[in-house]
Amino acid sequence: MGSAARRRLAALAVVLAALLLAAVVGIVGDLPHGQAEGGREVTAITVGGSHVCVLLDSGEVECWGWNAYGEASAPAGRFAALSAGYQHTCGLRESGEIECWGGYARGGGQAGQTDAPPGRFTALSAGTWHNCGLRESGEVACWGSNVDGQTDAPPGRFAAVSAGSDHSCGLRESGEVECWGSNEGGRLDAPAGRFAAVNAGTRYSCGLRASGAAECWGLDEDGQTVALEGRFRSISAGGSYVCGVRESGAIACAMKSSYLLLAVPPAGRFRSVSAGWHFVCGVRESGEVECWGNLNMEAGVFDYGQADAPSGGFAAVSAGGYHSCGLRESGAVECWGVGFDGKDDAPAGRFTAISAAAYHTCGVRESGAVECWGLGLGGEDDAPAGQFSAVSAGSDHNCGLRLSGEAVCWGRSEFGETNAPAGRFTAVSAGGYHSCGLRESGEIECWRDRVLGRQCVPGTASARRPLYVGQRRRAAHLRRAGVWRS
Repeated sequence: MGSAARRRLAALAVVLAALLLAAVVGIVGDLPHGQAEGGREVTAITVGGSHVCVLLDSGEVECWGWNAYGEASAPAGRFAALSAGYQHTCGLRESGEIECWGGYARGGGQAGQTDAPPGRFTALSAGTWHNCGLRESGEVACWGSNVDGQTDAPPGRFAAVSAGSDHSCGLRESGEVECWGSNEGGRLDAPAGRFAAVNAGTRYSCGLRASGAAECWGLDEDGQTVALEGRFRSISAGGSYVCGVRESGAIACAMKSSYLLLAVPPAGRFRSVSAGWHFVCGVRESGEVECWGNLNMEAGVFDYGQADAPSGGFAAVSAGGYHSCGLRESGAVECWGVGFDGKDDAPAGRFTAISAAAYHTCGVRESGAVECWGLGLGGEDDAPAGQFSAVSAGSDHNCGLRLSGEAVCWGRSEFGETNAPAGRFTAVSAGGYHSCGLRESGEIECWRDRVLGRQCVPGTASARRPLYVGQRRRAAHLRRAGVWRS
């Protein structure tokens, strides 16, 4: 097989890695194509343990997210390909050399996963604590943690390679798949025959036959090795899911039935949707609310009725932790689910907006006053006086938008998540330990939780540094690129 064919297979591997993000996780929006600000185009995306990196058409790399070990601090220069591991990232230079950055390893310390060997490569794949690369000669070289022999690549020529958690798999030029490392659950027992692509997951692997059929093998904890029926263009193996792109362009996933309930929404058309903890609620065009999710003991989530929406018409719905609340068309609030701490004891009266969090709920009354109820150990139920146009309930704090456009936050402020900056906003959102607002200019500004990188609004080449309080970055170009959504 020539170098051009190997490069095509390497490009396919990048697409496979991005597919799982778009199909299941959904945290960065659509697959990365489109124009970024200044005409910059995002050509590839890769997702690590808690960070994301993109490759721009200029060859430059942009990363954001958790950066405690430097995994999001991409070096300058031009790259041809990217692959993110658990807490590290590797890039293939246009010269063919591999450069890695970051470096967390099990038990702390450095397992050598950023110490790429010298020489020229045509493809690379970053695993959890190790990496593998395909040399121009067709030989595979792996480095990093070798507790289970996952870096002991067999000799001979390969067309593609994929690094998993404790094992690796390669596609021989003959089309046969060969795997090495830990064989727990039979993850090395690749079936015989010819494949067009291979992808190593956490404790299992999947391959795509030349016919388009998908086949998986290894530990079947969550239904990952259940066969996907039909013909596929590509396949991606993740932690608890296997997803593929059908020839029609539709996405299909295999997973444990409890996860499947969450991943596959009911048929029909909806006006709005709200994602809670392990369940989702949507308002149909008829006004009826329907909820679905993996609420059962097998999934480790208790069913308190948080997905049992009452009948009748609603204008909006908000899914929280163990409860949900809906805004009736009359303006009345109705909640369902767990009853302790008063989370489903909605106050009487008419509201214009509602927001349910894990342990409390907030609403905006027709008068503009904000009222919160539920568990308020951090003061999140003590809404400030005044008129508001919107409210967002976070984990232990809330943020509201005054009629003047000023953002006001209250509740627990362990990391400064209630320290809203001055100025005018058009929208505000309270998260776990951070908050973000949308400026009238279209810029997004976030505050606190610096160590987790949640305040780091991703940008193009000019936004390599984290975005802290007081810094701003326009979000429109990222939405156009399909990489990040406000």
